Amino acid sequence: MKNPVGIISMQFVRPFTRENLGLFQSIRDLGFDFVELLVPEPGDNLDLTETRQALDDAGIDVVLAARVNLQRSIASEDATCRKGGIEYLKRCVDVAVQLGARVIGGPLYGEPLVFAGRAPAPWSAEQIRARSDRTKEGLANVSPFAAKAGCVLALEALNRFETDIVSTTSQAIEVVDAVSSPGLGIVLDTFHMNMEERSITGAIHAAGSRIVHFQANENHRGFPGTGHLDWPAIMRALVDTGYDGPISLEPFRRDDDRVGLPIAHWRAPREDETEKLRTGLALIRSCLAMAGSNQ
Repeated sequence: MKNPVGIISMQFVRPFTRENLGLFQSIRDLGFDFVELLVPEPGDNLDLTETRQALDDAGIDVVLAARVNLQRSIASEDATCRKGGIEYLKRCVDVAVQLGARVIGGPLYGEPLVFAGRAPAPWSAEQIRARSDRTKEGLANVSPFAAKAGCVLALEALNRFETDIVSTTSQAIEVVDAVSSPGLGIVLDTFHMNMEERSITGAIHAAGSRIVHFQANENHRGFPGTGHLDWPAIMRALVDTGYDGPISLEPFRRDDDRVGLPIAHWRAPREDETEKLRTGLALIRSCLAMAGSNQ
């Protein structure tokens, strides 16, 4: 299927465990083609064989999101942390193979910032160059491993408050081009692009064939169509590049405007969001259709 559209599992429940496997059928019944899951941790209550069977039974595909951190950072000055980052990304590929996933996305460099409790540091020019080199070297190490397994790592640019490694599409392009492996591409997220790009459509065109995953998220993380993003233009730009891969929705509900509320925290739904999800899905699909996609 060209341009399959999926939903990130956190929209429904977090953490996602074996008790939630029945949601796959509900997600499929809503009209979504795939679900995006966090790569399970060894201690999570989620058996990979059982999960693969539940996905197959529901007739739904899966995309994975890596859970990197400072101890799993290929950009770190600490050799132990860099090794941990390499080993973790290879384990992500192993998990993907077991679940039948092709794409493993996220901030693969592993350097979280403010939202993870770490303030940005004033790096020197030499340190900046070294961090860039370590990021490229680390991805050059694991990308062939992913390609050999039939998978692709999708490098995500996060906004300046969430990382100080790759925050713009042009930075992601630089890294992917330097590595030059079929096992590495780019995932674009319009939520982050809205903050960091001069032109979202221009960035999409620049990334072109490097895009292997696309996250269609509103400027405020709400349901598509409830913010100010120009979805017809965005989907037209995506179709212009020839992209026919997965498009996921990641709406984090914002239905509580109390002063002092930590908006960045995930919250369980307080109402049935079925129609909002269906409407957001229909909007993205209609924009794709208007742009000429044979989805």
